[in-house]
Amino acid sequence: MFYWLLKWVLVGPVLKLVFRPRTEGADHVPATGPAILASNHLSYADWLFMPLTLPRRVTFVAKAEYFTTPGIKGWFQKKFFSGAGQVPIDRSGAGAAEDALRAAKRILARGELFGIYPEGTRSHDGRLYRGRTGVARLTLETGVPVVPVAVIGTDAIAPPGKRFGAVTRPLVRFGEPLDFSRYEGLENDRFILRSITDEIMYEIMRLSGQEYVDMYATRAKALDKESRRPGAAAARGDVGDAGGPGTPELKAS
Repeated sequence: MFYWLLKWVLVGPVLKLVFRPRTEGADHVPATGPAILASNHLSYADWLFMPLTLPRRVTFVAKAEYFTTPGIKGWFQKKFFSGAGQVPIDRSGAGAAEDALRAAKRILARGELFGIYPEGTRSHDGRLYRGRTGVARLTLETGVPVVPVAVIGTDAIAPPGKRFGAVTRPLVRFGEPLDFSRYEGLENDRFILRSITDEIMYEIMRLSGQEYVDMYATRAKALDKESRRPGAAAARGDVGDAGGPGTPELKAS
């Protein structure tokens, strides 16, 4: 009930009025039945705008800290995220990936839409990074199609490291559903999982127009952070401006 109240009364109309989000290919999302919406991840605002463009509910997993903060603020935060369609997951434990998959399967078994960010974290520089294979396992173990999604412009609305940026019109572009039933029974083959994930990421890249980097986003962020440390350039032997922090490592990948 709270989800629809937020979407149609409290938050959705304001977002539509201020940002006027655009949508392309929404008819590619099934009107009924389960589907996996695999999207790029530019901003924390992505999970607001992508579901806003669809008449159906979209559920994501979210870090457990959103649901465990103490006090009055924590109570409101928990109610907001749970009501907004978020499922808590402890990302610090060794079984975080398995817990997320189990939660996703429960959502899909109910015939709902499940949203996932294969990169695993937000892009810190606007580029598209290598996908994690969890999305491939999920589609093979459930037999549910994957709809690739590109969210464009949200990094201007809520840039990395900032709460607010510019008021601009984001675009949510949905691609045609991808069917991987030809790989049925091969969910434990890591080469198949990688092949499926790369196919999904290629479609996201095609829809978004982002530059693709064959490196996990967490690794790229770590390299970028390391390059910004005082004395890092001298330690590498860099002289002058080599094109920006982390550029040599990313190009080499």
